Amino acid sequence: MAALLFRLRNVPEDEAEDIRALLKQHHIANYETSAGNWGISMPGIWAENDDDLPRAKELINEYQQQRAISARTNYEADRREGRAPGLVDSIKRRPLVTLGIFLFCLFVVYAMVAPFVRLALIS
Repeated sequence: MAALLFRLRNVPEDEAEDIRALLKQHHIANYETSAGNWGISMPGIWAENDDDLPRAKELINEYQQQRAISARTNYEADRREGRAPGLVDSIKRRPLVTLGIFLFCLFVVYAMVAPFVRLALIS
């Protein structure tokens, strides 16, 4: 019976390709399912044989640990060299979105506090 190895929803294409290559390199029989026409199904990579499942999970876990270390190293290097985007860079890149989020937050605070302020004024 098939077993789910790796969920593909919100996974970068390069990571999915690396997982496919890793499974192929270690001769683990697998197949893929897509999200379907409406994108509501669960895309994933499945092991065809249950006996391969522990080995495949171990390989994927090792790969993801190495990928996390590599990503953290790259981020730290970018941050040291001033290439990592900060809050000000994000605001400059999308000022209208930032303003919209800020105004929405103010509205939520107002909606939460206004009843209590009115109640205090009435009393």
